[in-house]
Amino acid sequence: MAKIQDTLAPAEVKPNDYQAIFFAGGHGVMWDLPDNKPLQQLTASMYERGALVGAVCHGPAALVNVKLSNGEYLVKGKTVAAFTNEEEEAVGLTKVMPFLLESKLIARGAKHAKAPNFQSHVVVN
Repeated sequence: MAKIQDTLAPAEVKPNDYQAIFFAGGHGVMWDLPDNKPLQQLTASMYERGALVGAVCHGPAALVNVKLSNGEYLVKGKTVAAFTNEEEEAVGLTKVMPFLLESKLIARGAKHAKAPNFQSHVVVN
């Protein structure tokens, strides 16, 4: 239990100490993660050295503003499964969310992959 008592801020994390970074879902991440610059830098650093980057549900919101050292968005050209615009509409949150995740991913150059509403769907690049 002691290992999870003190959570590091993204700027305190040493990217070389980790082999993967994972972003959990939930609507809250749509506000908390996309504009977190230290988290963007950590994610880009880890990705560029070959670490695994994963996300579920709304978790890919953490990736929409991550830019690599070449200036490209991390998601550009990647196939990404994430909460869809149709799912946001089905739960009545299209006007509440700061942006629609599917639309933002596509705007950043990602290929958005989807399944029928609220069904599991996994992609690997």
